Amino acid sequence: MRAFRYESLPGRVVFGVDSALDVASEISGQRVLVLATPRGLPLARRLAQPLGDRVAGEFTAVREHVPVAVAEQAVACARSLGADCLLAIGGGSTVGTAKAIALELRLPIVAVPTTYAGSEMTPVWGMTSADGKRTGRSLDVLPSLVVYDPSLTMGLPRELTVTSAMNAMAHSVEGVYAAGANPISSLMAVESVRALASGLQAKDGLEARTSLLYGAYLAGAVFAVAGSGLHHKICHVLGGAYALPHAATHTVVLPHVAAFMDGPALAPIASALDALTAAEGLRALARRVEAPTSLVDIGFDPAKLAEAASLVAARVDVAEDAIRGLLAAAL
Repeated sequence: MRAFRYESLPGRVVFGVDSALDVASEISGQRVLVLATPRGLPLARRLAQPLGDRVAGEFTAVREHVPVAVAEQAVACARSLGADCLLAIGGGSTVGTAKAIALELRLPIVAVPTTYAGSEMTPVWGMTSADGKRTGRSLDVLPSLVVYDPSLTMGLPRELTVTSAMNAMAHSVEGVYAAGANPISSLMAVESVRALASGLQAKDGLEARTSLLYGAYLAGAVFAVAGSGLHHKICHVLGGAYALPHAATHTVVLPHVAAFMDGPALAPIASALDALTAAEGLRALARRVEAPTSLVDIGFDPAKLAEAASLVAARVDVAEDAIRGLLAAAL
């Protein structure tokens, strides 16, 4: 066996049906800022209600890709309230906004995910501006507690369930060949892919949602340790430069990057999907669950292909012609 390093990140995870009902008892902060989207605010208020007057305020101006202007607004809100803890209830954008605050103010985050984004398990933050998407790593943004409650995902629409779960799968697929890949995280990656594929193809219900959330948790843990590679760099450029929906972009691009990166590292992923190659398995799964398979269908202008290839090539160690071919195949 080859030598490897595995870094176990700090943080606590609570997983189980109805576990979110007790989230208030896990919070020691006295000035809690609750973050949620307007749509998710009723749920957030219900879960935060036991905190009583320890809730210092709410922030609901959450936007996908965390625009810098929104991040600045959120930081100002937390600072003005004298917040000492952040309670983020929602998907990746909500957690991402909490991370923007934590990056600036060093406040602890308690995350209650309602999608399969996985951001809650990672020390990775990201923000977008006119210059595109900027990302970084800092333990200051890693949530100190994550509460996974499958019942909170029961109302997630099928279309969003599919793309969010495929986005999670991208963390695991890339995790087996990324720079920080190691035998421990690769084992988790394979288990994650199995759980996500099983949950997506099962009859919708609490058991399927539990499998999906379990897979997403593992995928986030893989991404946190193994890091990202070509796939995430492509998707960050496309999402930041062309305002494409985050999860759907990952869903469309994933099989094409898997084909480009095909090799021994991806063989366990292919096996988990019961396919000859990872790319073949991902394409077949996408067809079965009716996932989006075209960048054009999710809002990308094909006239921007050459420009997009140039933007991506500037950030990766891959020839621009190869990137253009990969993106063309995903149109």
